[in-house]
Amino acid sequence: MAILVVGSVAFDTIETPSGRAERCLGGAATHFALAASYFTDVRVIAVVGEDFTAEHEAILRRRGIDTRGIEHVPGKSFFWSGSYLTNLNEAKTLNTELNVFQSFTPKIPREYEDSEYLFLANIDPVLQTEVRGRMPKAKLVCGDTMNYWINDHRENLLRVLEGLDGLLINDTEAKLLAKDANLVQAAERILAMGPKSLVVKHGEYGATAFFSSRSFAGNGRKPILPFRAPALPLAEVVDPTGAGDSFAGGFFGYLASQKDLTPSAFKKAMFYGGVMGSFAVERFGTERLQQLDPKEIDERFALFRELSHLD
Repeated sequence: MAILVVGSVAFDTIETPSGRAERCLGGAATHFALAASYFTDVRVIAVVGEDFTAEHEAILRRRGIDTRGIEHVPGKSFFWSGSYLTNLNEAKTLNTELNVFQSFTPKIPREYEDSEYLFLANIDPVLQTEVRGRMPKAKLVCGDTMNYWINDHRENLLRVLEGLDGLLINDTEAKLLAKDANLVQAAERILAMGPKSLVVKHGEYGATAFFSSRSFAGNGRKPILPFRAPALPLAEVVDPTGAGDSFAGGFFGYLASQKDLTPSAFKKAMFYGGVMGSFAVERFGTERLQQLDPKEIDERFALFRELSHLD
């Protein structure tokens, strides 16, 4: 069950209380793909410049990720620089250089057209809509967005939401999108916009899933209560930059590995999302996600279960 992810492959320079990392491999699609690769096959569509070398691409290929959809063009790759010295929960952007990503037009290789799972990472909603329209056979489509698109491209974003099975955003974005400061009411408003399910990420406090009557086929339209998954308390967070995208990769990767989409599978997927997000923050960039042992994932999943079970 192959996942197709469309998003950014980039370089990041990051400063946190743990130190500073120069031009480490990052980007939403990169974090997502590496996290998801521990559960199922992953294909990536992105654009990179001449500074993205064969060695960088080998990082993805060593995890079995299909990189034929990464377009190489003249110029420099997307670059972002940020600081977490003031607040580990919120990055202070120091520099953003879109470079080749500014003219990104996703091209879907013919070999990718049979992808059954599609994740639309944080890119222009116009591009998200175009990709969704060219993948009509995808049986599960989820997406992400951010404040910029919510504030300045709302109409285009609303068209994206109509075609999503699931939306994954953080609590600040959810309240902004719904124009409602109450998270429960905000979730109801967002589900009415089109997504069948909504996953709201709370950073170090876990994530909450909200469901509509359309969330699961054959559920008999019974109301499904919201579900809260914990986050793992960590003694040290080195770099929180890719935590949300890694959560999405673990979440969607686990779902794609399952035969059926059920409420139980969805809830377990949220735990696996938290697992992959917790690993991502232990090193700068994608370093930790590059070298995980599957046994580590199983062991951490067990810790998450302990956090949320009484017996």
